[in-house]
Amino acid sequence: MIQTPQSYEFDKIEMRQVYANTILELAKNNSNVIALEADLMSAISTNKINGQIPKQLINCGIMEANMVGVAAGLALTGKIPFLHTFAQFATRRAFDQLFVSGAYAKLNLKILGSDSGVTAEHNGGTHMAFEDLGLVRLIPNSHVFEVSDGTMLGYMLRKVEKEYGIHYIRTIRKNAVKLYDENEVFETGKGKVLREGGDVSLIASGIMVAESLKAADLLHKMGIDATVIDMYSIKPIDIDLIVKYASKTKAVVTAENHNIIGGLGSAVAEVLSEHCPTRMRRVGVKEQFGQVGKADYLKEFYNLTVKDIIDAVKELKIK
Repeated sequence: MIQTPQSYEFDKIEMRQVYANTILELAKNNSNVIALEADLMSAISTNKINGQIPKQLINCGIMEANMVGVAAGLALTGKIPFLHTFAQFATRRAFDQLFVSGAYAKLNLKILGSDSGVTAEHNGGTHMAFEDLGLVRLIPNSHVFEVSDGTMLGYMLRKVEKEYGIHYIRTIRKNAVKLYDENEVFETGKGKVLREGGDVSLIASGIMVAESLKAADLLHKMGIDATVIDMYSIKPIDIDLIVKYASKTKAVVTAENHNIIGGLGSAVAEVLSEHCPTRMRRVGVKEQFGQVGKADYLKEFYNLTVKDIIDAVKELKIK
């Protein structure tokens, strides 16, 4: 069941520890699972499990494109490679290898892109991915997800192990707001309705789900009732759910820690333009590069706050 969202408490376990714990579980249960790192084992906590699965965890060094090539070779032999590095290196830097060596060759790769968007904080502009979802969405037959809490991350890792193809999971590394109980199920191509409202639909992913829930609380006090949808499956996306709530509320606001071009906002706009033309606003990064800073400062700078979601709703002149 979904947690009561009004608490907005951070999970005690960091997302990186969820990744390491789940990889250890999968590797122990399946000798074909191989985890690959690009010299970021301490950043994602896999250094803590290295001694337990030494033959199933490979540090490829600071050579992300080569890591994809190694993973492709492993996949050809029937192994199930899980690749991790920061989101911009997993996509922007290694895009050609991911596209050709992975997808074009119809191989089985599971990619975790961490430190997404403003959560890269002090790693700065070169390490701040606002375009990764858009890049992987362009790859034919790819699956693209942005997880919003640790329960979802663990579930998705276990899920994609059993599914063939290119799967990209975008995440933060540290603590996320706890949204889901441990028995929650997350289907590919579906979204989760966390709150019902008849005036506007807030469709969010990643860290912006919690921001949207907070915005919905404040909007309610203003007399505006918002539906909040966690659209964790970016590709394939839940067309039926988007159309259902766009038809119901007649207004949609998307919220993402990503460029509004290519990510969730684009994906939802594509659905609406073809199936249910609707008044819409996109909250996200607009024509900007990353920079050094704390997450709270960066969220304000890039207009990724509760206030920005509320302002977008107000622009739609619902009431």
